[in-house]
Amino acid sequence: MRYAVPIVDNKVATHFGHCSHFSLFDVDEATNVIIKREIVASPGHQPGLLPTWLAEEGVSVVIASGMGSRAQSLFSENRIEVVINALEEDPEKAVLDHIRGTLATGDNICDH
Repeated sequence: MRYAVPIVDNKVATHFGHCSHFSLFDVDEATNVIIKREIVASPGHQPGLLPTWLAEEGVSVVIASGMGSRAQSLFSENRIEVVINALEEDPEKAVLDHIRGTLATGDNICDH
């Protein structure tokens, strides 16, 4: 399973579309262990681009802090699970917490 976490300065970006990079994590589903992490530059913020691009990268789950409803719908159309309102700043810890079912979430700070 592949996770994507939008980041700025190696922390979870507060707004999904404004991230500079993505941390991509490959997780072994049998052991729930991260087996690979890579950081890739975001291709930019254009309507509809990121959900399609991340689907092409093999992503099945996105963990984000804030995300607009249109982006959430586009991810759903691309069969990518979206976890929003993550309070964890460390991308790797966010993925591990999600795997364990302990990821803390709050209010969606994105208003569009």
